[in-house]
Amino acid sequence: MKDLFATSIKYQQGSLYVLDQHQLPHQEHWLPCDSTDTMISLIKKLQIRGAPLIGIGASLLLAHLAEQGLNADELKIQAERLRAARPTAVNLMNCIDRMLNTLNNQGTAGLSSCAEQLFDEDVELCQRMADFGAELIADGANILTHCNTGSLATAGVGTAIGVIGAAQLQGKQPHVWVDETRPLLQGARLTTWEMAHLNISHTLICDSMAATLMAQGKVDVVLVGADRIAANGDFANKVGTYSLAVIARHHKVPFYVVAPYTTVDPRCDNGKTIPIEQRSAAEVQGVSGSFGEIIWTPENTPVYNPAFDVTPAELVTGWIQDTGVYRPAQITDGALKNLGTR
Repeated sequence: MKDLFATSIKYQQGSLYVLDQHQLPHQEHWLPCDSTDTMISLIKKLQIRGAPLIGIGASLLLAHLAEQGLNADELKIQAERLRAARPTAVNLMNCIDRMLNTLNNQGTAGLSSCAEQLFDEDVELCQRMADFGAELIADGANILTHCNTGSLATAGVGTAIGVIGAAQLQGKQPHVWVDETRPLLQGARLTTWEMAHLNISHTLICDSMAATLMAQGKVDVVLVGADRIAANGDFANKVGTYSLAVIARHHKVPFYVVAPYTTVDPRCDNGKTIPIEQRSAAEVQGVSGSFGEIIWTPENTPVYNPAFDVTPAELVTGWIQDTGVYRPAQITDGALKNLGTR
């Protein structure tokens, strides 16, 4: 397999490495990944994250394992284990399906080429979304975003942050309100890191401050990513996204979802059928890091910790995809469902 390089994943001289997103923004530490157990652990711990990127990472690992001599039957077992690592992110399933289809039709020899194609395709998809989305951004726009949707979450420039970066390159000089994104602070740790690297003006806020900003007229548009989009336009994204959509509708602020066709799941008729991952109570009970562990709740406090919530299509102004911007009237005609099956 050829050498491949992205912001947070690389395949170099026959070895796969993942940028440890737990260590950001203060350390850039690359972790080797040469087994299914390691990749699953990295995914579950969110050391590699972002719906597009985990699909790419799993595909590169399968190709690597094939080059290491695993036979077809063994690769199929490992593929199914990887598929189950993040139940909400449909990009992972789509990438695994394409790898398995290649394995069935071309044998193990075809997996490296398939993984390379998936990597290169994601780079292209991100750029197309960025170009389409940037046309919607006005000069000096104040943009609110949630979680992390940039090059740390994809092989390319990102989804929502890709749009923001393209607008910056066009000289529009946007300003970004960065939701901290509780409980794991992907906005505070990762999006601020990306904004600094892109030289984009930004301000970090607590998630609960978004409504006040909109009431004060300080938000012109909301851009978010997605982990799975149902056929009717409902979508799952990092928990807290639904709240933003409701607030944006009340304040008449445009609300856009930015995601490639690989995030559309035509088998999900609506958001009610999207599986939602439940995560550890420890993420809400306290915080841990290089400094140690802090618990701020009483012992044995019950916790509800879904990783994602579902935003209904009726709250979405438009879906920015790699083939264009889709409005609600187009979604009722099945445009997204057709994208997901192309």
